[in-house]
Amino acid sequence: MSVAPDPSPARPDWPARIRAAMPVRRTLVKWTHLAMIPMFVWFLFVTPAVVVPFGPAAFQAHSTLALVFVTLTLVWYADYLRRGLVGRPGPKLSPRAKVIHQWLHKTLIWGLFGVALTGFLLGLTSDRLLKAGGFLPFAPPLDMKAANEIIGKIHIYEYYLLAVIAVGHAGFHIWRHVKLRDNALRIMAPKRWHRYL
Repeated sequence: MSVAPDPSPARPDWPARIRAAMPVRRTLVKWTHLAMIPMFVWFLFVTPAVVVPFGPAAFQAHSTLALVFVTLTLVWYADYLRRGLVGRPGPKLSPRAKVIHQWLHKTLIWGLFGVALTGFLLGLTSDRLLKAGGFLPFAPPLDMKAANEIIGKIHIYEYYLLAVIAVGHAGFHIWRHVKLRDNALRIMAPKRWHRYL
């Protein structure tokens, strides 16, 4: 005895459709990378102490920008943990340069996570409740003054050290693009910018 086919239409595979409609991972990482560069430079030169004299609105904008930066950092870090690095060493790189490529990228991703982590620890050891963007409490204040001072110094120094690594990272890709002619900057930039590279 044969079973009649189910007349109901097949259910759409919604997760697959959503994935198909979204930009590919490489494109998302490129735009995230591009968005984070000016923010990274901003926080290198503009600290809360610089912003406070301009009033509450300026501090609020600075804090909101920090929240965006940390959110992008954590999303990028989670993507890295789940799927590894997006870029692979180019075929023109020597074995030594391939190792440098891997370590530069991994150091930047882990370093950015470290900055976010010490930022959280600053809030945790603070004597008052800190709110990211002025509205999002991110750690219960434990009022640990000595620990707060130590973590504050670590937070600052690791960010400046990360800036040195970021300059090395940029120099490495510029060297690849110019010397090896492997289009390293085009690989990193969104398509609409390729004509300028």
